[in-house]
Amino acid sequence: MEKLNVGVIGMGFAGSLHLDAIRRAGNAEIVAVADANIALARGQAAKYGIAHCYASIGEMLDHHRLDVVHNCTPNFLHREINLAVIGRDIHLFAEKPLTRTTAEAEEVMAALAAHPRVVAGVNQCYRLNPMVQEMRRLIGEGAVGLPRLAHGSYLQDHLLYETDYSWRIDPEVNGPSRAMADIGTHWMDTVQYVLGSRITAVCADLVTVMPRRKKPLGQAASFTRNASTEFEEIDIVNEDFGSVLFRMDNGVSGVFYVSQVSPGHGCFLNFEIDGSEASFYWDQEKPNQVRIGRKDRPNGELDRDPTALSAHTGQYTHLAKGHPEGWNDALRNTVEAFYRAVATGGTDAPDFATFPEALYMLRLVEAILESSQTRAWVSVV
Repeated sequence: MEKLNVGVIGMGFAGSLHLDAIRRAGNAEIVAVADANIALARGQAAKYGIAHCYASIGEMLDHHRLDVVHNCTPNFLHREINLAVIGRDIHLFAEKPLTRTTAEAEEVMAALAAHPRVVAGVNQCYRLNPMVQEMRRLIGEGAVGLPRLAHGSYLQDHLLYETDYSWRIDPEVNGPSRAMADIGTHWMDTVQYVLGSRITAVCADLVTVMPRRKKPLGQAASFTRNASTEFEEIDIVNEDFGSVLFRMDNGVSGVFYVSQVSPGHGCFLNFEIDGSEASFYWDQEKPNQVRIGRKDRPNGELDRDPTALSAHTGQYTHLAKGHPEGWNDALRNTVEAFYRAVATGGTDAPDFATFPEALYMLRLVEAILESSQTRAWVSVV
């Protein structure tokens, strides 16, 4: 297969991880990077041996014939950049969320409909962990019986202190929801994917644990210790914590909660699917095992063993049994799955998240916001 020419815009935390995943995918060449912070772009270009770097998406699109663009910018730029890339008939792999709001997302969807050759995907990479793939297959084959319940959480501590700051705290940059839109969407997407069904009704409670924070006067990078000694106090309007009761279109009921202020947790995404005969439990901080729960015989464990996994799952595992694979491997799998779709002209049922799925996720988040405000169940359509 001929190598794809790839450009990446946004050289922060997400962008640096995409650069690594693209190189590991092996069937693409990164020919250009872009960032409004041109010094950051130049640094990444030098590190990875990339020939060209630019200060904007417009400059990058004008100077290169690109097959694929990865959009790794903050949320407030997603609409503008996604529209620009689609408008050039270039395939697009975007960080979630698709945009800040469903209204913005519908503009992007209309542009995509007008450019049908464009393959477009969103980075919901937890679904491309091989054990998540295997759970989806096994549940579909009846391994837990009839699925009844789904429950779990996603906990972090990177915004624990009042001096912790991220651009996600600013609703103009991030959008109206923070914890739920940032990490809650990962939980919902993964569970929906495993069960092959949608959450269709929610009852939510969102909490701002820290109503005021100290914003550093200097630049603060995500997931790093803030070293600034000068701050301004700001009011916080989006949530640090959220809990959600939900119902799915396959009859499953469930509950999950997310937090960005839980000490000792990095990226503790975990969920359990309870069926009529057994349960599956998965923790992405221990991604190579699935716990199998049973009532009438001993509990078990399903290990990531390439010799025992299905052929479909096997394409997403790269190391021998006992060699751990994790988040960065799932991102590589997501990029590879997307590039395969680009090479074949798309697919009706891709393993990576599509733009329609990303739009539905925005509707879910907006329903959760409405439910928390009205203190009532809200249906999602």
